[in-house]
Amino acid sequence: MLLTLFLFLLSAVLIYLACEYFVNGVEWVGHRFSMSATATGTVLAAFGTALPESVVTFMAVMFGQTPAQKDIGVGAAMGGPLVLSTVAYAVGGWVLLFMVRKGQAPRVEQNVQQRLARDQAWFMAVFVFKLGLGLLAFAWKPWLGILFLAVYVFYVKRELTHDEEGIDHEDLEPLKLRPSEARPSLLWAGGQTLLALAVIAAASRVFVHQIGELGTLMNMSPHVAALLLAPVATELPEILNAFIWVRQGKARLALANISGAMMIQATIPSALGIFMTPWLFDAPLLMSGLVTLAAIVMLWLRLRRGRITARTLAWTGGFYLLFAVWLAWYFGA
Repeated sequence: MLLTLFLFLLSAVLIYLACEYFVNGVEWVGHRFSMSATATGTVLAAFGTALPESVVTFMAVMFGQTPAQKDIGVGAAMGGPLVLSTVAYAVGGWVLLFMVRKGQAPRVEQNVQQRLARDQAWFMAVFVFKLGLGLLAFAWKPWLGILFLAVYVFYVKRELTHDEEGIDHEDLEPLKLRPSEARPSLLWAGGQTLLALAVIAAASRVFVHQIGELGTLMNMSPHVAALLLAPVATELPEILNAFIWVRQGKARLALANISGAMMIQATIPSALGIFMTPWLFDAPLLMSGLVTLAAIVMLWLRLRRGRITARTLAWTGGFYLLFAVWLAWYFGA
Protein backbone atom coordinates (compact mmCIF):
# COMPACT_ATOMS: atom_id res chain seq x y z
CA MET A 1 0.00 0.00 0.00
CA LEU A 2 2.75 2.47 0.97
CA LEU A 3 4.79 1.62 -2.15
CA THR A 4 1.71 2.11 -4.32
CA LEU A 5 1.03 5.54 -2.79
CA PHE A 6 4.70 6.52 -3.12
CA LEU A 7 4.85 5.55 -6.82
CA PHE A 8 1.46 7.24 -7.38
CA LEU A 9 2.69 10.56 -5.95
CA LEU A 10 6.15 10.31 -7.52
CA SER A 11 4.77 9.66 -11.01
CA ALA A 12 2.26 12.52 -10.63
CA VAL A 13 5.06 14.93 -9.69
CA LEU A 14 7.20 13.73 -12.61
CA ILE A 15 4.31 14.23 -15.03
CA TYR A 16 3.74 17.76 -13.74
CA LEU A 17 7.42 18.73 -14.03
CA ALA A 18 7.68 17.15 -17.49
CA CYS A 19 4.56 19.06 -18.56
CA GLU A 20 6.26 22.32 -17.53
CA TYR A 21 9.10 21.50 -19.95
CA PHE A 22 6.70 20.21 -22.61
CA VAL A 23 4.48 23.32 -22.79
CA ASN A 24 7.58 25.54 -22.79
CA GLY A 25 9.21 23.56 -25.60
CA VAL A 26 6.10 23.13 -27.74
CA GLU A 27 5.47 26.89 -27.70
CA TRP A 28 8.96 27.48 -29.13
CA VAL A 29 8.44 24.73 -31.74
CA GLY A 30 5.16 26.38 -32.76
CA HIS A 31 6.93 29.75 -32.98
CA ARG A 32 9.71 28.28 -35.14
CA PHE A 33 7.12 26.87 -37.55
CA SER A 34 5.21 30.20 -37.54
CA MET A 35 2.13 28.46 -36.16
CA SER A 36 -0.62 30.33 -34.35
CA ALA A 37 -1.18 29.76 -30.65
CA THR A 38 -4.45 27.97 -31.40
CA ALA A 39 -2.86 25.62 -33.95
CA THR A 40 0.05 24.97 -31.58
CA GLY A 41 -2.42 23.87 -28.94
CA THR A 42 -4.85 21.93 -31.15
CA VAL A 43 -2.21 20.11 -33.24
CA LEU A 44 1.30 20.02 -31.73
CA ALA A 45 0.50 19.92 -28.02
CA ALA A 46 -2.62 17.81 -28.44
CA PHE A 47 -0.89 15.18 -30.56
CA GLY A 48 1.97 14.85 -28.08
CA THR A 49 -0.12 14.60 -24.92
CA ALA A 50 -2.73 12.33 -26.55
CA LEU A 51 -0.07 9.79 -27.51
CA PRO A 52 -0.03 7.85 -24.18
CA GLU A 53 -3.78 7.16 -24.13
CA SER A 54 -3.80 6.31 -27.84
CA VAL A 55 -1.11 3.72 -27.12
CA VAL A 56 -3.30 2.29 -24.32
CA THR A 57 -6.14 1.79 -26.81
CA PHE A 58 -3.81 0.33 -29.44
CA MET A 59 -2.23 -2.19 -27.06
CA ALA A 60 -5.62 -3.26 -25.68
CA VAL A 61 -7.41 -3.81 -29.00
CA MET A 62 -4.39 -5.20 -30.87
CA PHE A 63 -2.92 -7.56 -28.28
CA GLY A 64 -5.86 -8.26 -25.95
CA GLN A 65 -6.43 -12.01 -25.72
CA THR A 66 -10.02 -11.91 -24.48
CA PRO A 67 -13.09 -9.74 -25.26
CA ALA A 68 -12.78 -8.23 -21.77
CA GLN A 69 -9.19 -7.13 -22.45
CA LYS A 70 -10.19 -5.63 -25.80
CA ASP A 71 -13.04 -3.79 -24.08
CA ILE A 72 -10.41 -1.86 -22.11
CA GLY A 73 -9.45 -0.18 -25.38
CA VAL A 74 -13.07 0.71 -26.10
CA GLY A 75 -13.40 2.10 -22.57
CA ALA A 76 -10.28 4.22 -23.08
CA ALA A 77 -11.65 5.58 -26.38
CA MET A 78 -14.86 6.63 -24.61
CA GLY A 79 -13.42 7.61 -21.22
CA GLY A 80 -10.82 9.97 -22.68
CA PRO A 81 -13.33 12.44 -24.22
CA LEU A 82 -15.43 12.24 -21.03
CA VAL A 83 -12.52 13.37 -18.85
CA LEU A 84 -11.33 16.03 -21.30
CA SER A 85 -14.79 17.57 -21.73
CA THR A 86 -15.41 17.68 -17.98
CA VAL A 87 -12.37 17.45 -15.71
CA ALA A 88 -9.81 19.15 -18.00
CA TYR A 89 -12.07 22.10 -18.82
CA ALA A 90 -13.11 22.35 -15.16
CA VAL A 91 -9.48 22.55 -14.00
CA GLY A 92 -8.89 25.42 -16.42
CA GLY A 93 -12.06 27.10 -15.15
CA TRP A 94 -11.11 26.82 -11.48
CA VAL A 95 -7.66 28.25 -12.15
CA LEU A 96 -9.28 31.11 -14.08
CA LEU A 97 -11.65 31.79 -11.18
CA PHE A 98 -8.66 31.97 -8.82
CA MET A 99 -6.95 34.43 -11.17
CA VAL A 100 -10.11 36.52 -11.45
CA ARG A 101 -10.04 37.01 -7.70
CA LYS A 102 -6.43 38.15 -7.98
CA GLY A 103 -7.29 40.47 -10.87
CA GLN A 104 -5.03 38.57 -13.29
CA ALA A 105 -7.49 36.56 -15.40
CA PRO A 106 -6.45 36.25 -19.07
CA ARG A 107 -9.06 37.11 -21.67
CA VAL A 108 -10.11 34.71 -24.42
CA GLU A 109 -10.81 36.79 -27.53
CA GLN A 110 -14.20 36.38 -29.20
CA ASN A 111 -12.70 35.25 -32.52
CA VAL A 112 -10.75 32.54 -30.67
CA GLN A 113 -13.94 31.43 -28.91
CA GLN A 114 -15.73 31.16 -32.26
CA ARG A 115 -12.90 29.10 -33.71
CA LEU A 116 -12.96 26.80 -30.71
CA ALA A 117 -16.74 26.56 -31.15
CA ARG A 118 -16.16 25.26 -34.68
CA ASP A 119 -13.71 22.69 -33.28
CA GLN A 120 -16.30 21.56 -30.75
CA ALA A 121 -18.92 21.32 -33.52
CA TRP A 122 -16.55 19.03 -35.42
CA PHE A 123 -16.09 16.94 -32.30
CA MET A 124 -19.83 16.68 -31.70
CA ALA A 125 -20.50 15.51 -35.26
CA VAL A 126 -17.81 12.81 -35.07
CA PHE A 127 -18.75 11.82 -31.53
CA VAL A 128 -22.47 11.42 -32.31
CA PHE A 129 -21.53 9.22 -35.28
CA LYS A 130 -19.23 7.00 -33.21
CA LEU A 131 -21.84 6.84 -30.44
CA GLY A 132 -24.42 5.67 -32.95
CA LEU A 133 -22.07 3.01 -34.28
CA GLY A 134 -21.83 1.61 -30.76
CA LEU A 135 -25.55 0.79 -30.89
CA LEU A 136 -25.49 -1.01 -34.24
CA ALA A 137 -24.04 -4.28 -35.49
CA PHE A 138 -23.29 -4.89 -39.18
CA ALA A 139 -20.61 -6.71 -41.15
CA TRP A 140 -18.80 -3.77 -42.77
CA LYS A 141 -18.54 -1.60 -39.64
CA PRO A 142 -14.71 -2.05 -39.36
CA TRP A 143 -14.24 -0.28 -42.69
CA LEU A 144 -15.70 2.90 -41.19
CA GLY A 145 -12.55 3.25 -39.08
CA ILE A 146 -10.87 4.63 -42.22
CA LEU A 147 -13.41 7.46 -42.22
CA PHE A 148 -12.38 8.52 -38.70
CA LEU A 149 -8.70 8.67 -39.68
CA ALA A 150 -9.57 10.72 -42.78
CA VAL A 151 -11.58 13.17 -40.67
CA TYR A 152 -8.59 13.79 -38.39
CA VAL A 153 -6.22 14.34 -41.33
CA PHE A 154 -8.67 16.89 -42.78
CA TYR A 155 -9.03 18.56 -39.37
CA VAL A 156 -5.25 18.95 -38.98
CA LYS A 157 -4.94 20.38 -42.49
CA ARG A 158 -7.65 22.92 -41.73
CA GLU A 159 -6.01 23.92 -38.44
CA LEU A 160 -2.58 24.41 -40.02
CA THR A 161 -3.88 26.48 -42.94
CA HIS A 162 -6.14 28.72 -40.85
CA ASP A 163 -5.14 32.36 -41.22
CA GLU A 164 -4.17 33.55 -37.74
CA GLU A 165 -1.31 35.49 -36.20
CA GLY A 166 1.67 33.40 -35.07
CA ILE A 167 3.19 33.24 -31.59
CA ASP A 168 5.35 36.27 -30.80
CA HIS A 169 8.68 35.22 -29.27
CA GLU A 170 8.45 38.14 -26.85
CA ASP A 171 5.45 36.42 -25.23
CA LEU A 172 7.45 33.24 -24.63
CA GLU A 173 9.43 32.30 -21.57
CA PRO A 174 13.09 31.33 -22.21
CA LEU A 175 13.57 27.72 -23.26
CA LYS A 176 14.26 25.82 -20.04
CA LEU A 177 17.22 23.92 -21.50
CA ARG A 178 18.73 27.10 -23.00
CA PRO A 179 17.59 29.93 -20.68
CA SER A 180 20.33 32.32 -21.80
CA GLU A 181 19.39 32.22 -25.50
CA ALA A 182 16.86 34.78 -26.71
CA ARG A 183 15.99 32.69 -29.78
CA PRO A 184 16.81 29.00 -29.22
CA SER A 185 17.13 26.80 -32.29
CA LEU A 186 14.44 24.40 -33.46
CA LEU A 187 16.79 21.53 -32.58
CA TRP A 188 16.92 22.52 -28.91
CA ALA A 189 13.19 23.33 -28.74
CA GLY A 190 12.24 20.08 -30.43
CA GLY A 191 14.70 18.08 -28.32
CA GLN A 192 13.29 19.49 -25.08
CA THR A 193 9.73 18.78 -26.25
CA LEU A 194 10.49 15.18 -27.21
CA LEU A 195 12.46 14.54 -24.01
CA ALA A 196 9.61 15.90 -21.90
CA LEU A 197 7.13 13.81 -23.88
CA ALA A 198 9.18 10.66 -23.23
CA VAL A 199 9.14 11.36 -19.48
CA ILE A 200 5.38 12.05 -19.61
CA ALA A 201 4.78 8.73 -21.41
CA ALA A 202 6.93 6.72 -18.98
CA ALA A 203 5.54 8.39 -15.85
CA SER A 204 1.97 8.10 -17.17
CA ARG A 205 2.43 4.34 -17.57
CA VAL A 206 3.48 4.06 -13.92
CA PHE A 207 0.64 6.37 -12.86
CA VAL A 208 -1.99 4.33 -14.72
CA HIS A 209 -0.71 1.12 -13.10
CA GLN A 210 -0.86 2.65 -9.62
CA ILE A 211 -4.41 3.88 -10.30
CA GLY A 212 -5.36 0.28 -11.05
CA GLU A 213 -3.68 -0.92 -7.87
CA LEU A 214 -5.48 1.70 -5.78
CA GLY A 215 -8.79 0.66 -7.35
CA THR A 216 -8.12 -2.93 -6.34
CA LEU A 217 -7.11 -1.93 -2.80
CA MET A 218 -10.36 0.06 -2.49
CA ASN A 219 -12.37 -2.96 -3.72
CA MET A 220 -13.56 -0.97 -6.72
CA SER A 221 -15.01 -3.01 -9.57
CA PRO A 222 -12.83 -3.20 -12.72
CA HIS A 223 -15.55 -1.53 -14.80
CA VAL A 224 -15.78 1.46 -12.45
CA ALA A 225 -12.00 1.81 -12.30
CA ALA A 226 -11.75 1.60 -16.11
CA LEU A 227 -14.33 4.33 -16.70
CA LEU A 228 -13.62 6.66 -13.76
CA LEU A 229 -9.99 6.37 -12.68
CA ALA A 230 -8.02 5.15 -15.71
CA PRO A 231 -9.15 7.98 -18.07
CA VAL A 232 -8.19 10.61 -15.49
CA ALA A 233 -4.75 9.01 -15.31
CA THR A 234 -4.23 8.86 -19.08
CA GLU A 235 -5.54 12.41 -19.58
CA LEU A 236 -3.42 13.85 -16.75
CA PRO A 237 -0.94 15.55 -19.17
CA GLU A 238 -3.78 17.55 -20.80
CA ILE A 239 -5.20 18.42 -17.39
CA LEU A 240 -1.82 19.64 -16.14
CA ASN A 241 -1.17 21.52 -19.39
CA ALA A 242 -4.45 23.37 -18.84
CA PHE A 243 -3.40 24.21 -15.28
CA ILE A 244 0.06 25.44 -16.35
CA TRP A 245 -1.02 27.48 -19.36
CA VAL A 246 -3.97 29.16 -17.60
CA ARG A 247 -1.71 29.96 -14.63
CA GLN A 248 0.72 31.59 -17.10
CA GLY A 249 -2.11 33.71 -18.54
CA LYS A 250 -2.36 31.64 -21.77
CA ALA A 251 -5.95 30.45 -21.60
CA ARG A 252 -6.09 30.38 -25.40
CA LEU A 253 -3.39 27.70 -25.55
CA ALA A 254 -4.98 25.73 -22.71
CA LEU A 255 -8.41 25.60 -24.33
CA ALA A 256 -6.91 24.81 -27.75
CA ASN A 257 -4.90 21.92 -26.28
CA ILE A 258 -8.02 20.36 -24.74
CA SER A 259 -10.04 20.92 -27.91
CA GLY A 260 -7.36 19.36 -30.12
CA ALA A 261 -6.90 16.40 -27.77
CA MET A 262 -10.63 15.77 -27.89
CA MET A 263 -10.55 15.61 -31.70
CA ILE A 264 -7.75 13.05 -31.51
CA GLN A 265 -9.69 11.01 -28.95
CA ALA A 266 -12.80 11.16 -31.11
CA THR A 267 -10.99 9.80 -34.17
CA ILE A 268 -7.73 7.84 -33.79
CA PRO A 269 -8.50 5.62 -30.74
CA SER A 270 -12.04 5.21 -32.05
CA ALA A 271 -10.73 4.07 -35.43
CA LEU A 272 -8.52 1.48 -33.70
CA GLY A 273 -11.47 0.23 -31.67
CA ILE A 274 -13.73 0.02 -34.71
CA PHE A 275 -11.05 -1.84 -36.68
CA MET A 276 -10.35 -4.45 -34.00
CA THR A 277 -13.49 -4.89 -31.86
CA PRO A 278 -17.26 -5.26 -32.41
CA TRP A 279 -17.61 -1.67 -31.07
CA LEU A 280 -20.85 -2.33 -29.21
CA PHE A 281 -21.70 -0.35 -26.07
CA ASP A 282 -23.17 -1.49 -22.79
CA ALA A 283 -25.08 0.89 -20.50
CA PRO A 284 -22.03 2.46 -18.76
CA LEU A 285 -20.26 3.18 -22.06
CA LEU A 286 -23.43 4.65 -23.55
CA MET A 287 -24.00 6.83 -20.48
CA SER A 288 -20.39 8.07 -20.60
CA GLY A 289 -21.00 9.13 -24.20
CA LEU A 290 -24.25 10.94 -23.37
CA VAL A 291 -22.64 12.80 -20.46
CA THR A 292 -19.72 13.81 -22.71
CA LEU A 293 -22.15 15.07 -25.34
CA ALA A 294 -24.13 17.08 -22.77
CA ALA A 295 -20.98 18.82 -21.50
CA ILE A 296 -19.81 19.69 -25.02
CA VAL A 297 -23.21 21.01 -26.11
CA MET A 298 -23.20 23.39 -23.14
CA LEU A 299 -19.67 24.61 -23.95
CA TRP A 300 -20.41 24.91 -27.66
CA LEU A 301 -23.48 27.08 -27.04
CA ARG A 302 -21.40 29.46 -24.90
CA LEU A 303 -18.38 29.50 -27.22
CA ARG A 304 -20.34 30.25 -30.40
CA ARG A 305 -21.81 33.32 -28.69
CA GLY A 306 -18.40 34.41 -27.39
CA ARG A 307 -19.67 34.14 -23.83
CA ILE A 308 -17.44 31.50 -22.29
CA THR A 309 -16.54 32.31 -18.68
CA ALA A 310 -14.39 30.80 -15.95
CA ARG A 311 -17.55 29.82 -14.09
CA THR A 312 -18.96 28.00 -17.13
CA LEU A 313 -15.74 26.02 -17.53
CA ALA A 314 -15.64 25.18 -13.83
CA TRP A 315 -19.21 23.87 -13.94
CA THR A 316 -18.30 21.22 -16.54
CA GLY A 317 -16.77 19.21 -13.71
CA GLY A 318 -20.29 18.65 -12.44
CA PHE A 319 -21.00 16.39 -15.42
CA TYR A 320 -18.17 14.09 -14.36
CA LEU A 321 -19.51 13.94 -10.80
CA LEU A 322 -22.97 13.20 -12.19
CA PHE A 323 -21.57 10.28 -14.18
CA ALA A 324 -19.65 9.00 -11.13
CA VAL A 325 -22.85 9.02 -9.03
CA TRP A 326 -24.80 7.24 -11.77
CA LEU A 327 -22.06 4.64 -12.20
CA ALA A 328 -21.97 3.95 -8.46
CA TRP A 329 -25.76 3.57 -8.45
CA TYR A 330 -25.72 1.32 -11.52
CA PHE A 331 -23.22 -1.14 -10.12
CA GLY A 332 -24.69 -0.92 -6.63
CA ALA A 333 -28.26 -1.52 -7.76
